[in-house]
Amino acid sequence: MARILVCDKTSEDALAKISAAGHQVVKKYGMTPEELISTVPDFDCMVVRSATKVRVPVIDAAKKLKLIVRGGVGIDNIDVEYARSKGIEVRNTPSASSASVAELAIAHMFSLYRFVGASNVTMRKGEWNKKQYKGRELDGKTLGIIGLGRIGRHLARRAKGLSMHPIAYDPFLKEKEIEGVPLVSFDELLAKSDIVSLHIPKQEKPIIGRNEIAKMKDGAILVNTARGGLVDEVAVKEALDSGKLWGYGVDV
Repeated sequence: MARILVCDKTSEDALAKISAAGHQVVKKYGMTPEELISTVPDFDCMVVRSATKVRVPVIDAAKKLKLIVRGGVGIDNIDVEYARSKGIEVRNTPSASSASVAELAIAHMFSLYRFVGASNVTMRKGEWNKKQYKGRELDGKTLGIIGLGRIGRHLARRAKGLSMHPIAYDPFLKEKEIEGVPLVSFDELLAKSDIVSLHIPKQEKPIIGRNEIAKMKDGAILVNTARGGLVDEVAVKEALDSGKLWGYGVDV
């Protein structure tokens, strides 16, 4: 039997299955770094989401730990190489939310093109801005997907179902086309896309800033359901204020 420390809210069905397999599940949500360091020595495994940071001090304190499970895709909240150097394996769940994130990206596109959020607010104020909220269609639009991994491919399939034309940039892929999606250069994607959607891990610096926005189509929209640090949001605000960008959909 393993003792498993669950640090962030996780599916109760999943935890029930772990318990049914004979393991002891202990839920301790919202711990401070100090509390985590004092708690972790008694556990064989820990389950985290994005909120809990597993850095060197935590790993050093985890004398019995054999496995860290990240519920989700990104593992930038874990010092993976250091953990592995201590004999602790790190696993994530890359397929768990791929479809959900792709659908969320599509939802942002619909919301921006149809003023769903803005019209909801103004209607509640008793305002009827019908002419101001003249929408656009996704039909026929070119969707530029930055990062054609699991989520990016889910998004491309859904975009085709909406009669959009997905193209993608991914520096790790050498093919010219994957699943009917042309792979193009970064600059070509920016220049051709009506909508740019980000689906890559955290980077050392933003990949979308003033220079990149300047290369985008006038009136394009940007969707970021990946990581906040991928976008220079000051530059995005300037582009929204000037009208260079039509909209920015974000949920990171």
